[in-house]
Amino acid sequence: MTRRYPSTIAATVEHEIVVTKSRFVTTLVPVSGPEDADRAVAEVRKRSWDARHHCVAMVTGLLGDQARSSDDGEPSGTAGVPMLEVLRRRDLTDVVAVVTRWFGGVKLGAGGLVRAYSTSVSEALDHAALVRREALTSVTVDVPHADAGRIDNLLREWVRHHGATSAEPQYGAAATFEVLVPEPEVPALRAELAAVSGGTLVAEVGDERVVDVPVG
Repeated sequence: MTRRYPSTIAATVEHEIVVTKSRFVTTLVPVSGPEDADRAVAEVRKRSWDARHHCVAMVTGLLGDQARSSDDGEPSGTAGVPMLEVLRRRDLTDVVAVVTRWFGGVKLGAGGLVRAYSTSVSEALDHAALVRREALTSVTVDVPHADAGRIDNLLREWVRHHGATSAEPQYGAAATFEVLVPEPEVPALRAELAAVSGGTLVAEVGDERVVDVPVG
């Protein structure tokens, strides 16, 4: 059975909502680990120094097995944990969410805070470009320079229809193309390369590794 990995986000997202005069600004940042997340939180705090709260939720690790949250002065359980639950429901990792609140003078109550913080993160994620992670098999092929353009175009088209992705070509004595392919699709790729080259191109199958694949 193929292991599923949590997705992540492609780039930083900021999103603002206003609830009963309080401003909630969510900053979502893709991160490489807890230390990177802490740096991102520190940058948000510095940039929005005049806000009352900077509540945090983060999930890190390839399997999303590391998580932390902080209510940052809000009543316990009304901010960080609801934010974290949104990240968990979306099956995300290597992302930190910071919701910065400027108090509007009206208390929202525990239920109102939970709704505001979770909605702020959920709406921000609706604007995020996702990157899925998959275990794909490396397939490489050496191509004579005279045929490199044709094979490059063929591989770019092939990966679009087979859930695959490609690495940057390497040019030496020959052009070396690497395609990262779902394991069941490896025979199809090898057959395709053999067919278009009259059997002269032989694909080498390498190791499996987890890679980022943009969604959409």
